[in-house]
Amino acid sequence: MSGKLEIMPGTLDLLVLRTLDAMGPLHGYGIARRIEQLGREGLLLNEGTVYASLVRLQQEGYIEADWGVSDNGRKARYYALTKAGKKKLAAETKTWERTVLMVSRILRGEA
Repeated sequence: MSGKLEIMPGTLDLLVLRTLDAMGPLHGYGIARRIEQLGREGLLLNEGTVYASLVRLQQEGYIEADWGVSDNGRKARYYALTKAGKKKLAAETKTWERTVLMVSRILRGEA
C-alpha cells in the first residue's frame, strides 16, 4: 500500500473504543501503536490527535483514566472503557457497518 491514509472525522474515536474493548486498559501510546499495527501501517497516527480523542471520550464519559506504570517504568495514564463506552461502541459499530455497506453499493453501482 502506498502512502498513509487519513481517517474520516469521528472514526478515530471508534477505533480507540474498539481497541480498549479488545485489549483492556492501555496508555495513549499503546492505543496508537495498536491501531497502527492493525491498520498494517497504512495508517499513521499523530499522538496529539490520539490524545485529543482520549480527552474527548473521557469528557463524554465513554472512557476513564487512571495513573499506572508502563512497561518501561514510566508513569502513564491508562484508559479503560466504561459501561457507557461499551454502548457507544456497539451503536457506532452498527452505524459504521451500515455506512460502509451503503457506500460500497453506490461505488459498485448496485440498485
